[in-house]
Amino acid sequence: MDYTVGSVYFKYDKSRNPDPEAFTMHIHDKCEIFYFAKGSVEYLVEGSKYPLSENSVMIMRPTEAHTPKILRCSCYERYAVNFPLSFVQTIDPEGRLLKAFTDRPLGRNNFYSDEELDMVLFKRLLEEMRGCPSEEYERRLTASTHIGIMLDMINRAFIRKKSGEYAPKSLPEKIIVYIEKHLSEEISVPLLASHFHLSVSQFSRIFRQATGASPWDYITKKRLTIAKKQIQEGSAVKDVFEKSGFKDYSSFYRAYTKLFNCSPQSNKQTISSP
Repeated sequence: MDYTVGSVYFKYDKSRNPDPEAFTMHIHDKCEIFYFAKGSVEYLVEGSKYPLSENSVMIMRPTEAHTPKILRCSCYERYAVNFPLSFVQTIDPEGRLLKAFTDRPLGRNNFYSDEELDMVLFKRLLEEMRGCPSEEYERRLTASTHIGIMLDMINRAFIRKKSGEYAPKSLPEKIIVYIEKHLSEEISVPLLASHFHLSVSQFSRIFRQATGASPWDYITKKRLTIAKKQIQEGSAVKDVFEKSGFKDYSSFYRAYTKLFNCSPQSNKQTISSP
């Protein structure tokens, strides 16, 4: 089941025989809290690999690429809650509750175990969101209170686990950091491979193993998701395109429309309140 209320999207799903090919790399323009209830799955997030244990939590911030990888065909049960960074603005204008999402490098500290969070309470909050009546005011109220509690739990756990500045060590991590810094520039897979002293085939293989996506698919979805978020926040489509890394507007327009099933202009609106 799933529903949208205000700026929040809630989903509960159970796949009894999950098809590994059905789960691909994706990028949101919102934050995500992902509760893994059951299954045999590992998560790839920006070059980091997280083997999931049952009753654990993953968090992803806007534009953070992630891919579930099915390890064994067993029942895959999960909850997901998506919300914009602006969700807590009225109660937390400084964004302290969102530090676990914003104050860390890409692909780091995404995973929380039952030793770090009270998973009994966490799951109960999600179950109450799942069983919430369809009346919109009730759903808004439940979303506001329950997500606030979950964010407070995650933030406290993040503060406990955070330890100094992180420097990327593995090759996939270095590649992700480099791409992130140069997304708005003219980059290509051959240029990236050359920068890291690899052949195109070697680079593509290493990248796919680390992220679950091809380099160009990753770059394109990253650029477009960032563009969509900026347009929704009020930036002019022309200005966003010029900073997007696309060579011409027609290429940008076609790629944007293909990914989001709408034109850039149709996304030019203020993000709704919680």
